[in-house]
Amino acid sequence: MIVDLPDSTISRVSKALVKIREEGGVVALGRVLTLVISTTLGHEEEAIEAANEASREHPMRVIVISTADEILSAEEPRLDAQIRVGGDAGASEVILLRAYGDIARDEEGLVTGLLLPDAPVVAWWPGKAPAVVSESPLGRIAQRRITDAAAQSNPRQSIIDLASTYEPGDTDFAWTRLTLWRTQLAAALDQPPYEPVTAVEVSGAADSPSTLLLAAWLRLQLEVPVKHELTSRATGSSGIHGVKLVRASGPIELERSLVDVATLSQPEQPTHDLSLPRRGLRDCLAEELRRLDPDSLFGNVVKSGVALLRADQP
Repeated sequence: MIVDLPDSTISRVSKALVKIREEGGVVALGRVLTLVISTTLGHEEEAIEAANEASREHPMRVIVISTADEILSAEEPRLDAQIRVGGDAGASEVILLRAYGDIARDEEGLVTGLLLPDAPVVAWWPGKAPAVVSESPLGRIAQRRITDAAAQSNPRQSIIDLASTYEPGDTDFAWTRLTLWRTQLAAALDQPPYEPVTAVEVSGAADSPSTLLLAAWLRLQLEVPVKHELTSRATGSSGIHGVKLVRASGPIELERSLVDVATLSQPEQPTHDLSLPRRGLRDCLAEELRRLDPDSLFGNVVKSGVALLRADQP
């Protein structure tokens, strides 16, 4: 069901939610968190679709604030709202707020009256994110703050900048996309001959923030030099291309040969083709919502691992 509330107010939206709750019963109350999505006009649907899919694992209320790229004070202030429940919202209830003019400047005021009582708040910026997310209007009220470096104008630099602005609760999809890579590399090192790694090589696209984070994680965890090789889109696919862990008996190599397949080779072991798909928004969002406490490992990688990696570079 979709309820449109053009030229509305937060009070009208709240009353409409109460009416829907009375008609729908306890189903409308079974939410474990509030997800607040900050996006731009015309780019809401992809984020809403990902949230709807993730809600099947994490029932939640989704509040989407959609504004113009640049807020024009001369534009007539207006709030167009829409409420989606049932089959149009997965296992969540979606409140879409399209804000125009000066009203779009007060994001915190727009969502405060719609937050679930006593429920954690997660803020997500699927597109351009504030320079310091923890100090932004939405970041101040959220326990977790999710950004996506790949959506920024300079993806790698946004990760470097995060080192100086990081606060517990911050996270980024560039880190979430590494989960499968980190799992496969850790599993390979858990097998005999249990030799120490003496050097590491990581290769990936020049615009890949995940490549930078993977190299920083390996530098921090293994405490060995990491050669960080970057290639342009003209000479390779986007994202991470491969990892080489050097040991005395021979290297462990994990190379992404196809879009969704990586090849694992190691001494005296058969070569394996592993499923290593690129993770979509739904998978990344669902994983981040599984934990609402700060990700201390991500914080260490951003603050210390990236610094160590950059200090090693000639």
